[in-house]
Amino acid sequence: MRILALDSSGMVASIAIVEEECVLAEYTMNYKKTHSQTLLPMLDEITKQIDLDLSTIDAIAVASGPGSFTGLRIGSATAKGLGLALDKPIIPVPTVDGLAYNLYGVESMICPLMDARRNQVYTGLYTFENGKMINIMPQNAVSITEIIEKINKEGKKVIFLGDGVPVHKETIEKQLQVPYHLAPAHLARQRASAVGVLAEIYYKDGRVEHARDHKPEYLRLSQAERERMERIKQEKEKQV
Repeated sequence: MRILALDSSGMVASIAIVEEECVLAEYTMNYKKTHSQTLLPMLDEITKQIDLDLSTIDAIAVASGPGSFTGLRIGSATAKGLGLALDKPIIPVPTVDGLAYNLYGVESMICPLMDARRNQVYTGLYTFENGKMINIMPQNAVSITEIIEKINKEGKKVIFLGDGVPVHKETIEKQLQVPYHLAPAHLARQRASAVGVLAEIYYKDGRVEHARDHKPEYLRLSQAERERMERIKQEKEKQV
């Protein structure tokens, strides 16, 4: 099985071609450029370098959220457009699941942290048992204090990764009561290869959708939507 995997859920833009147990190619960039500028040129470069005919892929995997609203829209629109053009199914991979899979097989509990701003993080808790990733707490948007409290209750050693770690490092140091480590740089951010490998598992479990039905999973309202609802609320209060 050959999968094209995309992840543009955060600052990182990443594309990979995964074939069974082999990563044929991966292009990852963590730089201040918009994904609309980088994603398709990265895909074009990969296809040229490995002489890939996109019609030969079997499915398209995409980090489906949560994450940056703009990044998710770009990634999902790219996957959706390719899926419709090539008549290929989409395998949506929860962003936090993909991040956790970077640390496949570790003995510690895994806690991805994506900065969601407003003192919140997109996060979850994972562990591995007999080579299978187990979800202790599904991905969610919570305060950094809430996830630290959850980890303290679990009472297990934990590894943190994700762009939320440097943002909340001081709080982690002060409030965490269990031993912890921070993932090294080469494993600490989104990688499309992890999304692609995990997508193979999800594909076998039937977690596939038609391109026309795909949409990102934001987990919470965008800032513009929150501001709109706040204005509506204030207008109603004035009318009372």
